[in-house]
Amino acid sequence: MTETVYLGIGSNVQPERHVGIAVERLAAQFGTLRLSPLYWSPSVGFTGHDFINAVAAVETTMAPLAVRDWLRALEDEHGRQRDVPKFSDRVLDVDILLFGQRIRTEQPLILPRGEVFHFAHVLRPLAELAPELTCPGDGRRFAQIRSDAALDESGLRQLTPDEIPAAQPYLI
Repeated sequence: MTETVYLGIGSNVQPERHVGIAVERLAAQFGTLRLSPLYWSPSVGFTGHDFINAVAAVETTMAPLAVRDWLRALEDEHGRQRDVPKFSDRVLDVDILLFGQRIRTEQPLILPRGEVFHFAHVLRPLAELAPELTCPGDGRRFAQIRSDAALDESGLRQLTPDEIPAAQPYLI
């Protein structure tokens, strides 16, 4: 069965390059994808460079843990360090936010991912990409969740086409 998977993508180390690589590799693995606007956002929980964040939607027949393993391999291939504090610089961070309407409460994969409800740099692009999508176990649409959450979005700034390198037109 094919399911839609929503992925959070972020980087604050050469972020234009690494987010571009992630999108390119996701398209190669999963085919056509839908991408939210790209956002600059301040680092959360530590002092660091700003991140570029986005949300992508892909279709897959893979099992959730197989997708997770593929994403971890992608991150590792591009220099992701796993022996650092949770809140630290990220070369590439790609997380499963939603996997169809599945709910999972056990590690290593919690669905929906908690960051969806707590961080504007995740919720805003998700709500913009899929405003009418209902949240598994919650029943509200993501546009409503965004409105209800009232998260501080003042640090978010949508990238303009001029800020996206010409070599990466697939990010526009």
